[in-house]
Amino acid sequence: MKSSGPSPVITIAEQPGCLLVRFHGIQVAASARTLVLLEANYPPVYYVPREDIDEKYFARTDHTSYCPYKGDASYFSLQVPGYEAANAAWSYENPKVSVEQIREYVAFYPDQVKFELLDAEV
Repeated sequence: MKSSGPSPVITIAEQPGCLLVRFHGIQVAASARTLVLLEANYPPVYYVPREDIDEKYFARTDHTSYCPYKGDASYFSLQVPGYEAANAAWSYENPKVSVEQIREYVAFYPDQVKFELLDAEV
C-alpha cells in the first residue's frame, strides 16, 4: 500500500530590505515588500508584489502548472531589448487558502534573473 506522505511545510515571511530584480541588466522589479517562501528542501523563492514589477517587461504566456499545495500558476515571459526568457516568472492568482499571502505576487526563476538585496538600514 502506497502512502502519499505528509504535506510539506510551507512558510512565508517578509524579506527585510529592498529586493531588486534585473534581467540582462534592466531592472524589472523592485520592492521593499517582498515575501520569501520556504518549502521542503527547495531553495527560497522571492515573491514580489505585482504593483512593484515593471509590467512593460512582462508578457503573459499560455503556460500553466499546478501545485497541490499552492494551486494553479500562470506564467510570464520577460522581454527586454535583445533578450527574452520564456516563462521566467509566475504567479498564483488564486492560491490555496494556506498560501493566500502570495496572491497578487510574482516569483522569478533565479537562473533567469539576478537578485540584489539592499539592506533595510539607511
